[in-house]
Amino acid sequence: MKRVTVMQVRQLTTRAVFVAGLLFASSSQAGLFEDDEARKAILDLRQRVEKLRVDADQIQSSSKDENAGMGRGLLELQRQMELLKSDVASLRGSNEKLTKDLADLQQRYKDDLQGLSERLAKLEPAKVTVDGAEFSVGPAEKQDYEAALAVFRKGDFHAAQALFAGFLSRYPNSGYALTALFWLGNAQYATRDYKEAMTNFRTLIAKNPEHFRAPEAVLSVANCQLELKDTKGARKTFTDLIKAYPSSEAAVAAKERLATLK
Repeated sequence: MKRVTVMQVRQLTTRAVFVAGLLFASSSQAGLFEDDEARKAILDLRQRVEKLRVDADQIQSSSKDENAGMGRGLLELQRQMELLKSDVASLRGSNEKLTKDLADLQQRYKDDLQGLSERLAKLEPAKVTVDGAEFSVGPAEKQDYEAALAVFRKGDFHAAQALFAGFLSRYPNSGYALTALFWLGNAQYATRDYKEAMTNFRTLIAKNPEHFRAPEAVLSVANCQLELKDTKGARKTFTDLIKAYPSSEAAVAAKERLATLK
């Protein structure tokens, strides 16, 4: 139905009143017409007035219904907006939780990866530099050598002998081998096992005369000879040391020892 404004309703009502006035005027002049014609005219006017009144009522009712419908529509729209706001807030909360969960997952992954890298590093060969030589060693090999050296430095020479001897048995081709021989000989010297000490020092010299510890090993052989009362042998060893390694600190010590033997 076409929407009618309040002003239009008022105009229709005014027209109805006007028509009613005409009806009254017509009834006062009814004598001018035939009775049948007068009654017919009056009935027709009454019907028209009644129709106008009904139309006016319908228009007013339709306007009220339309306004009520618009009100309900606005209420529904407001309700939908509130629901939408609630959904947005819920999604925002879910997004924040997902962001936090993702950050936690990334941190756990980073920690796990670092832990794995550390564990793998313990299993992989490592580069070490000992006595001027660089070489690769396994984790267990490195650990055993360092453990034996730590015991030696504590002064427990009997235990150190056992640890170095065991190390050389397990890792005969290790980059640590010659240095281990040197410390084994020193541990034996400290426990007065001079013959075994000389054997290990001479093994080191024979395998690598250019080794960082070779001059000290030669000096240690001469010291063992002195302890065994082999002065002649010690003098020769000191002399050989001075000739082979003239610039070494061991050669300086050998010269001093030779001077005391004369």
